[in-house]
Amino acid sequence: MGSMFRSEEVALVQLFLPTSAAYTCVSQLGERGLVEFRDLNASVSAFQRRFVGDVRRCEELEKTFTFLQEEVRRAGLVLPPPEGRLLAPPPRDLLRIQEETDRLAQELRDVRGNQQSLRVQLHQLRLHSAVLGQGHRLQSAAAPADGLLERTPLLQAPGGPHQDLRVNFVAGAVEPAKAAALERLLWRACRGFLIASFRETEQPLEDPVTGEPATWMTFLISYWGEQIGQKIRKITDCFHCHVFPFVEQEEARLGVLQQLQQQSHELQEVLGETERFLSQVLGRVRRLLPPWQVQTRKMKAVYLVLNQCSVSATHKCLIAEGWCAASDLPALQQVLQDGSSEAGVSAVVHRIPCRDMPPTLIRTNRFTASFQGIVDAYGVGRYQEVNPAPYTIITFPFLFAVMFGDVGHGLLMFLFALAMVLAEDRPAVKAARNEIWRTFFTGRYLLLLMGLFSVYTGFIYNECFSRATTIFPSGWSVAAMATQSGWSDAFLAEHPLLTLDPAVSGVFLGPYPFGIDPVWSLAVNHLSFLNPFKMKMSVILGVTHMTFGVVLGVFNHVHFGQWHRLLLETLPELIFLLGLFGYLVFLVIYKWLCISVTSAATAPSILIHFINMFLFSRSPTNKALFPAQEVVQSILVILALATVPVLLLGTPLFLYWQHRRRSPRPAGRQPDDDKAGILDSSDASVAGWGSDEEKAGCPGDGEEAEFVLSEVLMHQAIHTIEFCLGCISNTASYLRLWALSLAHAQLSEVLWAMVMRVGLRMGRELGVAAVVLVPVFAAFAVLTVAILLVMEGLSAFLHALRLHWVEFQSKFYLGSGYKLSPFTFAGEED
Repeated sequence: MGSMFRSEEVALVQLFLPTSAAYTCVSQLGERGLVEFRDLNASVSAFQRRFVGDVRRCEELEKTFTFLQEEVRRAGLVLPPPEGRLLAPPPRDLLRIQEETDRLAQELRDVRGNQQSLRVQLHQLRLHSAVLGQGHRLQSAAAPADGLLERTPLLQAPGGPHQDLRVNFVAGAVEPAKAAALERLLWRACRGFLIASFRETEQPLEDPVTGEPATWMTFLISYWGEQIGQKIRKITDCFHCHVFPFVEQEEARLGVLQQLQQQSHELQEVLGETERFLSQVLGRVRRLLPPWQVQTRKMKAVYLVLNQCSVSATHKCLIAEGWCAASDLPALQQVLQDGSSEAGVSAVVHRIPCRDMPPTLIRTNRFTASFQGIVDAYGVGRYQEVNPAPYTIITFPFLFAVMFGDVGHGLLMFLFALAMVLAEDRPAVKAARNEIWRTFFTGRYLLLLMGLFSVYTGFIYNECFSRATTIFPSGWSVAAMATQSGWSDAFLAEHPLLTLDPAVSGVFLGPYPFGIDPVWSLAVNHLSFLNPFKMKMSVILGVTHMTFGVVLGVFNHVHFGQWHRLLLETLPELIFLLGLFGYLVFLVIYKWLCISVTSAATAPSILIHFINMFLFSRSPTNKALFPAQEVVQSILVILALATVPVLLLGTPLFLYWQHRRRSPRPAGRQPDDDKAGILDSSDASVAGWGSDEEKAGCPGDGEEAEFVLSEVLMHQAIHTIEFCLGCISNTASYLRLWALSLAHAQLSEVLWAMVMRVGLRMGRELGVAAVVLVPVFAAFAVLTVAILLVMEGLSAFLHALRLHWVEFQSKFYLGSGYKLSPFTFAGEED
C-alpha cells in the first residue's frame, strides 16, 4: 500500500540475453510480468526483423486454429478451458504442433466432405422416392367427367400420321417458391402441349447443407415430341430442378422405390459411421486445441518481444531495454539466471541512466482498483506524482452520500454491494459476460462504501425512505409551549399551525444528540430550515476539499525540489483561497456558535457582509459580527488581490533570473548540475515541456532549448486566471451537494406521498389493507429501485465524479503520464 500515495520507483534496465537462451528468458519474464520492453528496432520494418518467420508461422497456426474452432462450434460443441498453467513451449515444439494441427485439419476437411457428399446423396434418394411415391394423376381436357383409372392410357391413339409417337415423362422436384413461375413458364413456352401435375411433399426433408427441414414441390410432366422435351429440360435446368427418371408402369415404379429405400438404408448406415468418426475427430480437437491456442499465443508474444531487441556486434546475444520497478530488480535478475542456466552463459541486467519520463506504476488490489480507476479515468498520473486515489477512497463516497443521504436507500445499496463482495470468488459470478453486471461487479467495493456513507448521512438528515425516525428524545417540548402560552381549545381551533418559540423557557431543551431533530419533519417550514443548513454545509465542504487539494500540491513541489513554487505559487494560492472563501466559512461557523436564540431575530446577514467586503463599504442596517470586522475584511481583500501579481509574475521572473545565472556555465557539466537541469529545465520550456510538466518527472532527451520568457509568462497567466476564477466557480459548483440532496429528499417524499400513503389510506380493515398493500408495496419498491436508487444514484455518482476531477484534482494533479504495461501472459491465458 506504500505505492498508493505515490507511484513506485521505476528504472530503465538493459538486458543482455544469450542467443540460445533469449527465448527461454523472455518466456519466463512473460510468466512473471516484470518488464515493459522498449522497441529498439523502431526504424526497421516489421517484415525485416529477425524473427518475422516465426511470427508468421504462429499466425498461420492461428488461422488453422480458427478453422478448427469454427468446426467445433458448427457441431454444437464448446471448447473447454485449458487445464492448469501452460508454459510457452520450446521453439522445436512449433513444428510438432503445426504438423499435428495440419493433420487434424485435413482429416476434418475430408470427413466433413464425405459427410456432406453422403448427405447430398441421401437427400437425392429421398427426393427421388418422394417423386415416385406421390401418385401423380394427369388429367387431359378430353377425359370423361368421372376421371380416368390409373391403368387407362393417358392419351388415346387417334390414328393418322402421328400414331407412332409415344408419350414421354419428366419428373422431379423444385422449391415451393419457384413452382408457380415454373408452371407458368412451361405452359407459355410449350403453348399448352403438355400436361403437368404439381404436388407438395407430405413430409419435409432435411436440407443437406443447413440441416433444417424443408418442403419440396414434386412435379410430373407428360409431353410428346422431341422439341417440347428439349424446352422442358432447359426450363427445369434454369430453375435448378432435381429431375429424376420416371417409369410409366406401376410395377416397375414399385421396384425402383424398393431399390431406393434399400440404398437409403445403406447410405444412412454409412453416414452414421462417418458421423461417429467425425465425433471422434472433434473430440481430439476439443482436447488438443485449447492448450495449443494458449501455447501458440504465448510463443507469438515471445517472438514479438524478441523482434524488439537489437543484436550485438558479435551476434552472440540480444540486447533489450525496458522499464522495471526498482523493487523487482532482484526478482528480474533471478529470473534471467534461471532462464539462462542451461545455456552455459548467464544473462546480465543492469540499470542505465535515462532522461525520459518513466511510466507510472501503482499496485492495486480488489478494494483499491475501483478507486484508482476513477482517478485514471481523468488521466494517469505523472511519474512520482501525488496519487489522489487514497484520499478518494474517503472523499468520493462521502460527497456521494451528501447528495444521496437516506438510511433506507443507502442500506439497499450497501446490501447489494455486500452480496457481490461475498460472492466474488464464485466461478459463475466471475464468468458472467453481461456488460452492465460487469460494471457493477467491478465497482462493488465502491458501491459498498457509497451505501455505507449514505446510511451515515441518512442518520444525519434523519431520513429513512423520506420518513423521520425518533432514536433519541426530541429537543423540543410542545407541553412547555402550551403551558406558558396558554393555548386553549378555542385557540387551537382557530390556529391550525402552531409555533414553537425557542426563546420561551423550557421549549428548546438542547440540540438533538445526532443529526436533525425528528420534530422538524412535522414542521411546515421544514425546507426553510434545511435549505440554509445544507447550503452552508456545501460551502464548508467545498472550501475544505479545495484547500486540501492545494495542500497536496506542496508534497509534489517538495518531492521534485521545486522550492520556489512553495513561496511563489502555493502560498499565494492558499492566501487567495482562504482569505476570501475561508473567511466566508469562518463567518458561517462564527455565526452558528455566537448567535443565540434571543438575538436570532436581529442576526446580521453573512451574504451582505461578504458583498460589502469586496465593495469596501458597510451597511447601517447590518451590524458587525465581531469588533473590527471591516478592518479584517479590508486586509483580507488587499492580501488576496496582492497575491494575483505574485502568482502571475513570481515564477516567470524567478525562472528568468535562474536562467540568466546559469547561462555562462562552462562546457564541462558536473553530475549535480545535470540533476538540477533535469528538475528545472522544463521551467524554461525546454524539450517541448511546459512549466506544469516540471511538477512530475524529467524532460525528454535532447539539448536544452532557448528560454522563451513570453511563453512562460503566457502559461503562468493562464494558470493564474484559471485558479483565481476557478476559486469562485468551483465554490459555487459545490452547491450541487445542496441541490442534489434537496432533489433526492423531495423525490423520496413525493414517492411516499403518491404511492404508499395512498395505499395506507385505502383500507382500514386488516384483510382489505393486506390485499391492497401487496400491489402498492410492489409498485413502491419498483419505483424506489428504478428512480431513487438507479437514476438518482447515477446522477449523484456523476456529480461526485465531476467534483473530484474538476474541483479537487485540478489543484495539484496533472494526470498526463502513462501506465507501466509489463510484458505478461495474463491476457493470453484468458
